[in-house]
Amino acid sequence: MAITEFSKEYHEKMFPGYVSNFAETDPEFIERFDNFAFDEVINEEGRGLSDKTRFIVILATLVGCQGIDEFKAMAPAAFNFEVSPVEIKEIVYQAVAYLGIGRVFPFLKGVNEIFEEKGIALPLEGQAKTTMDTRLEAGIQAQVDIFGDVE
Repeated sequence: MAITEFSKEYHEKMFPGYVSNFAETDPEFIERFDNFAFDEVINEEGRGLSDKTRFIVILATLVGCQGIDEFKAMAPAAFNFEVSPVEIKEIVYQAVAYLGIGRVFPFLKGVNEIFEEKGIALPLEGQAKTTMDTRLEAGIQAQVDIFGDVE
């Protein structure tokens, strides 16, 4: 079996012009991985995630599993699927509440490095919809909106 055309095209969309060294050093692995990740998963029946949503999930998962090296590779690719700088930052910011700053700090630093390499001016425009005084109440209301009023 060879790498499928769909997999090759999807990989090219993610990483234009990039050829992995693993294609030379680990060709059997790359054949199976690329066909799985860039064809089977994407085309799996009934899974209809948009590419943008898929990349948001991938980035959040990489933060959660502490996959900093792969995060640094996938974050630039996410731009090719319309994930915005604000959305990437928000993924990292939100992770602090679940993982703690000690686990998220390398990702915040990594995102800033990626943005600087891409010429994205920092800081990004503020996005806060709450203040320090209103955030607790707004957070509780968001949970009520999602899960219902549980007493």
